[in-house]
Amino acid sequence: MNMKVDIDELSPVQRKVHVELPAETVAGEFSRAYKNLGLRVRVRGFRTGKIPRTVLQGIYGDEVKGEVRSHLVEESLAEIVKDRGLQIVSRPELETNDLRETESFSFSAIFEVKPQFEVKDYLGIPIEKPRIAVTEVQVDEALRRLQDNHARLEPVADREVVERGDFVTLDFEGTLDGKPFSGGNAQNYVLEVGAGQALAQFDEAVVGLKLSERKIVSVNYPEDFPNKEIAGRVVEFSLIAHEIKRKVLPALDDDFAKDHGECGSLEELKSRLRQRLEEEMARYQTDDLKEQLLTRLLERHSFSIPQAMVDRQTRYLMERYQNQMAAQRSEQPAPMEEVRKALEERAMRQVRATLLVEKIAELEKIEVNDKEIQERVDLLARAAGERAKNLREFYARAEARDDLRTQMIFDRTLGFLLEHATVREIDPEVSKVDDQLEKR
Repeated sequence: MNMKVDIDELSPVQRKVHVELPAETVAGEFSRAYKNLGLRVRVRGFRTGKIPRTVLQGIYGDEVKGEVRSHLVEESLAEIVKDRGLQIVSRPELETNDLRETESFSFSAIFEVKPQFEVKDYLGIPIEKPRIAVTEVQVDEALRRLQDNHARLEPVADREVVERGDFVTLDFEGTLDGKPFSGGNAQNYVLEVGAGQALAQFDEAVVGLKLSERKIVSVNYPEDFPNKEIAGRVVEFSLIAHEIKRKVLPALDDDFAKDHGECGSLEELKSRLRQRLEEEMARYQTDDLKEQLLTRLLERHSFSIPQAMVDRQTRYLMERYQNQMAAQRSEQPAPMEEVRKALEERAMRQVRATLLVEKIAELEKIEVNDKEIQERVDLLARAAGERAKNLREFYARAEARDDLRTQMIFDRTLGFLLEHATVREIDPEVSKVDDQLEKR
């Protein structure tokens, strides 16, 4: 396309393009538009394809003008982006002059692009690798968790008074200033007394409660309680217990190993649990090493990042956070503005890491082909079970497959960097290992 182009660098990641298209280009585009229009519309008194242009102008002039403007802008910008090697990451902000059929047409566009920067010293990065050490205490704790998961609840028949450690089915009604408050009522609510649940504030009030008897208790909620409606205030609850059950743990013996661990003996089950813990710690260790790599890389490279990419990643993190809160039915732990600010900071780091690793992948020619993309989709579909069809439909979209390719290249590049890192083994921090195992 014949045109005059000027590009201003407003910042390392922002460009302003000035474009002027000659009158003959504009006229040619109008001719094309009217010709195509005449072939697809009908006007009484004229045969299709034989409608005079003046008639079409009178009926469809504004529509054609808008179509021509859009086409000229899109085509010329696409050509400029390709010729100049620009990697646009935001929607262009357009300023256009008036469009006339017999005159030149000019416009400008402001958009963000991926930053240009030099990557250096990315091989041989020093990182620390804690030795994997699973203790007997951790194996025993895993065994106790397995035992607890297969416990059964049995009705308590020898007493009618609730004790700590009981599972109690109860009704409660909460009032604030004499009026019910949202989420303050429940029927047949099962509470593990003393387990530190969301309603743990009235655990002590439940202890000593007698079946079928109503008890009125006042609970003083702390200032930092997640539910802002009752934080720092006194709530009055009316409680009635209907049933008491106790947890009965199965015996830890060879029969338990056979029934719940698919092992021949308790010792074999403990050995398998140790192996599983070592595998989990190895995965945690690999994730930690990759985080160290990213931190070192980011420390060594300073560059500007496009706000559009940060905004997109922040929206993604916000959506994921809100979905998690909805799935957990949790109270919002902080005001949304505070959450957004924290997630935006995380998004900025993720965008910088993505751009940096992407540049290394280009230098090292690390790629993922279509066959590998399909293999990953098949793997995800097999793991998705009943959702396999929806997942395949999702990855049938070009945009979704491109995102998957980007993620796979990112992971593969991090793996490459890990292989070429300078790793020093260190003794593990016991607290750090225990914390990770607790997250299971």
